[in-house]
Amino acid sequence: MPESETMTEKKKPRRTAERILEVTLELFNRFGEPNVSTTLISAELGISPGNLYYHYPAKDELVNALFDRYAKVLAELLPAARGVENVEDAWLFLHVLFEAIWTHRFLYRDLNDLLSKNRHLETSFQAVLKGKARAVHDLLDGLSRNKVVRITTPEAETAATSMVVVLTYWLSYEYVRDPRHALEPDVAAAALNRGAFHVLSLLAPHLEPASRAHLLALAGGYREGDGA
Repeated sequence: MPESETMTEKKKPRRTAERILEVTLELFNRFGEPNVSTTLISAELGISPGNLYYHYPAKDELVNALFDRYAKVLAELLPAARGVENVEDAWLFLHVLFEAIWTHRFLYRDLNDLLSKNRHLETSFQAVLKGKARAVHDLLDGLSRNKVVRITTPEAETAATSMVVVLTYWLSYEYVRDPRHALEPDVAAAALNRGAFHVLSLLAPHLEPASRAHLLALAGGYREGDGA
């Protein structure tokens, strides 16, 4: 057998596994993980259930693989918080972070349910929270060094915790506000802008006047009609 054919055969299972994850992520994000069965996934892919089980013998393995991929994205993204020097840097960083959360939004939409029945997520999501907390502290340190915020250590601890809470549950809030539309792609931009604004708004009492005005300018019309 020619070498090229051998290489093609070796690559095919890997490509199938990746395609399964891509389609599963799309379905989980659209309908919610509890509402998507492996039968639906295999039908959407046009493969047999046996082929799906060959790659992922249980639905939890699909969830775990998608979570691990998300955790890897965060591990590469969160260190960028150390480079934040001003409100615009913070705004852009939070947007990128919210985009990563949005791409894996099924985790946040069904978070409590997933944690209650999946041991891997129960333990591993703690690391996600810790990573977000470190990133927020790094962001605050950068803003403090550059005199963008004036905040005491106790105030910074409280603000950091509140910022992580909003980061983690913002999409849940959006979903409760409008269950039929909140997690649809056509409203993503407005939802993420509102989220970034509300995270940074927790620092508003500590921002220097010029930086506070800049935050309001960046947020623009995205604060209108957010129901908060």
